[in-house]
Amino acid sequence: MHVLITGGAGFIGSHVCDELLGRGRRVRVLDNLDEQVHEQSGRPAYLAADAELVVGDVRDRGSVEAALRGIDAVIHLAACVGVGQSMYEIGRYTGVNDYGTAVLLQALSERSAASPLARLVVASSMSIYGEGLMIDDEGRVHDQVERSGEQLRRGRWEIEGPSGAPLRPLPTPESKRPALNSVYALGKYAQERMCLVVGRAYGVETVALRLFNVYGTRQALSNPYTGVLAIFASRLLNGKPPRIFEDGLQRRDFVHVRDVARAFRLALEAEAAVGHAVNIASGESVTIRAVGERLAAALGVTVEPITTGRYRVGDIRHCFADPSLARRALNFEAEVAATDGFAELVAWLASEAAVDRVEAAQDELLRRGLVA
Repeated sequence: MHVLITGGAGFIGSHVCDELLGRGRRVRVLDNLDEQVHEQSGRPAYLAADAELVVGDVRDRGSVEAALRGIDAVIHLAACVGVGQSMYEIGRYTGVNDYGTAVLLQALSERSAASPLARLVVASSMSIYGEGLMIDDEGRVHDQVERSGEQLRRGRWEIEGPSGAPLRPLPTPESKRPALNSVYALGKYAQERMCLVVGRAYGVETVALRLFNVYGTRQALSNPYTGVLAIFASRLLNGKPPRIFEDGLQRRDFVHVRDVARAFRLALEAEAAVGHAVNIASGESVTIRAVGERLAAALGVTVEPITTGRYRVGDIRHCFADPSLARRALNFEAEVAATDGFAELVAWLASEAAVDRVEAAQDELLRRGLVA
């Protein structure tokens, strides 16, 4: 099988390359090497030598058509990433995430019947859920809840039910209705649904993977809109405390990038997953504050995270996964334990340099009224 990975020179994509090459697949990468992600120009040193790199933009029809020649399957990872930045770089996020996906699907729809695509796997995101599934003290489940601006201004961080009592978070299954609270979430949902709809119409077996908080080596440490662990690492490597919004007790689900890469490989193979969107996660929840403290301890740094008491527009309180569909449809379970994943991350960080742009990014959000 010859596989095209859009965005394949990035953090997740490069690990997917390794996974597929290790299983005997041929891999071609289409990537525009965006400078926000790639500090150094040219082919990333970590990208497998056996992966063919085509430098081009997923929004460019010619680049996409050239990259698709001779391809049997596509893993679509190319996207702008980051909830906060999506709220003020609206045109760029919509262009890359929505239009870029449309260009890819247009090209796939026009392939001849003699060379049909075997499988399309698209990267979706847990952000489409908004707040995760919740339950109240009387056992009623709530799947469409959000915090009002007035509640947040008063520093009442927990999700509240109709009575005003806090709700408790539950593992979130794929059946939860979307709640699209940011431009990024809207774009990821559009990518997911476009791929599933067009795949069904043209007979292309399609799978969407809803990724939770992915961490591991090769994250763009100088990108202030990347994953929270990379942002914390950038601060700590520069001797500065991680800055945590609200009270730091938000709960998330962190999954190691090697597990995620394996999930993409399984999605190319599993028949039971076709036509579905599937959570890819560890199935465990942890608070943001605990993650910051764990990373500082692993780095041997005594810097304590700072809890700002502020909040960002579009942020959610709790979301962690119910991973049972991934077990049934993909035969997937996360295998990398948090202790091992953090140890590997810390060993990699020892040789990395990071430019701390977090404060500048937060100042931009504040200037635009997206942080309060």
